[in-house]
Amino acid sequence: MKISIQKSLPACVMTVAIAISAPAMAKQTGAVFISSEKDNVITVLDGKTQQQIATIKACKRPRHMQLTPDRQRLIAACGDDGIAIVVDIASKKVINKIKLQEGVEIFDLSPDGKNLYFSNEDDATIVVVDIATQKVLNQIKVGEEPEGVLVTPDGKTLYATSEVASLVHVIDIASGKIVKNIEVGKRPRRFALAPDGKELWVTSERGASVSIIRTADNTVIDTVKFQPKGFRADDVTPVGILIGADGKTAYVALGKANHVAVVDVASRKVKNLILVGKRAWGLALSRDNATLYVANGLSDDVSVVDVVKGRAVKTVKAGRVPHSVVIDD
Repeated sequence: MKISIQKSLPACVMTVAIAISAPAMAKQTGAVFISSEKDNVITVLDGKTQQQIATIKACKRPRHMQLTPDRQRLIAACGDDGIAIVVDIASKKVINKIKLQEGVEIFDLSPDGKNLYFSNEDDATIVVVDIATQKVLNQIKVGEEPEGVLVTPDGKTLYATSEVASLVHVIDIASGKIVKNIEVGKRPRRFALAPDGKELWVTSERGASVSIIRTADNTVIDTVKFQPKGFRADDVTPVGILIGADGKTAYVALGKANHVAVVDVASRKVKNLILVGKRAWGLALSRDNATLYVANGLSDDVSVVDVVKGRAVKTVKAGRVPHSVVIDD
């Protein structure tokens, strides 16, 4: 696989690589960004009113998104264009494009913002790109159809899921070598790392479950199963997952089951099932743990959940097939 980054860029764009790793933190705007796979845009909402305030013309099939460590930029992977775009948060303009390969979906950034780690399903690799030098540093061979990618806060370890092999690969970033393969549920998809770093939760789309990995020895120590009433087992397809900042509650989007499961982290018990839109997928939680946004890929909207009330209080149209949500707070 060849990956290249545009070389002939205007002066204003050439500063982007430096800005991504700048230590100064941007002032939070409160804006909510939602990628739309079919409309090729990123919809921007006001975080207080949930009213649309901007539409960013992105690329073909924008999917996973992430803020840079300085929170001045938003990076979005574009599956059908085979690129990643860089959006300036303040101006809400696309200021850079990085050429990758078709099918790119999930990525993560190093803690210092210098490197990008993309999963490449077609080649079964994790690709490491240095932003400053605009070069590919490594292509790490993993199991078939890798998707989820997570870099630990110390920048030393990378976790990647293999959907076909039902494995989580533990990769030493310094050497680029797989140091352990962890068996988890069928078709593992996404990760959530506990705030204290002691547990890594991974969704299994075809296992209707979450596997909980103890990071000290990379061993599965527990499994949470989801069996909402009225749904066939095949319709319970967990993908999106996050853990609140206090580490007490996990939220799991159950896909075709059209619910979000609220899980007590300590007891591993499902405390609530929140009805949302069709094919609940991407999740984002406000910094104060008060509002949860759920991207519903088959109802073309986002559910706004009041966490205290434990129910959706608003539905917002967000383009066709919304994929991911990011909050700048």
